[in-house]
Amino acid sequence: MKEIVQEYYGNTVKQTEDLEYDACCTTDYDAELLKPLTDEVKSKQYGCGSPMPDAIFGHTVLDLGCGAGTDVFIVAQLVGEAGRVIGVDMTDEQLEVAQRNVAPIMKNLGYTKPNVEFIKGEIENLDIPDNSVDCVISNCVINLSTDKTAVFSEIYRVLKPGGEFLISDIVADRRIPEALRADAKLYSECLTGADYEGDFIRRMRSAGFNDVRQTSRRKTKDVIEMIHFYSVTYKGFKVAMEEKCEDYGQVAVYKGNMFGKHEAYALDLNHVFPAGLAVRICKNTADIIRQSRLNPFFHVSDEISHLGLFDCVGGGATSTDNDEDIIAGSCC
Repeated sequence: MKEIVQEYYGNTVKQTEDLEYDACCTTDYDAELLKPLTDEVKSKQYGCGSPMPDAIFGHTVLDLGCGAGTDVFIVAQLVGEAGRVIGVDMTDEQLEVAQRNVAPIMKNLGYTKPNVEFIKGEIENLDIPDNSVDCVISNCVINLSTDKTAVFSEIYRVLKPGGEFLISDIVADRRIPEALRADAKLYSECLTGADYEGDFIRRMRSAGFNDVRQTSRRKTKDVIEMIHFYSVTYKGFKVAMEEKCEDYGQVAVYKGNMFGKHEAYALDLNHVFPAGLAVRICKNTADIIRQSRLNPFFHVSDEISHLGLFDCVGGGATSTDNDEDIIAGSCC
């Protein structure tokens, strides 16, 4: 199946419009960040979301399954010339497009030297040192992997302590039968290789990401044998956390000092922090903020005493998603 996917994105699919299904051709990019990109790169957008990190200037970002480099070149602007973006992909044809567009896009950005690097490799076995990356992103790729557990183990390994992953991917509302998984076309179109969402989250947790959050969610138009598919952007941190949301009487105040987000900051769908207002948070959220690059943007109060499980609803955590499949009352 890996060879089939490699051939599909190397020779069969030449541009976004060649994809037949809705799952992997809907993105939500900032139009301003797309302007410096060449038409050739923009014509090969195969994502299902926009896993763009916040407050990432000067940091190192790794893009798993970078394709022709759309997300790499967008993040190159967010990290600035002092930062670094590494793209990994297994398909020669996609990497050739990315490589030949480095020079013109860097020129459009006004950078004196490239801050991007493209590497041929497999996302299940990364040639990246341990604890070396500030953020890992991926856009509609992990569903194509035949060893998703290995992917999340690799993400955890390469992230620095306090580092973050942002993954936009396709998940299913039930486990997909093997006969459908064997369908090369449906698998390559980012559908029947997708995990049942519960299994997908369990893989993240088993890799060490106890408290996985969502930052966006949409139902795709694709339905196969009564199976519904969702495009979800997940966020997780390499931070030691509790298995559940525990309440230690803490609050967080967002300072409003993040670029472009002066009025409020959304950590995820359930945690929005208006600038200057104290918001009740669980211990996991407190640890995420304190131990990640988000720390300079918040004041987090000290622990008072253990008050039991955190009341996500009563504590002010509310979902912005209208989908009936979301289970309310949980931070994650």
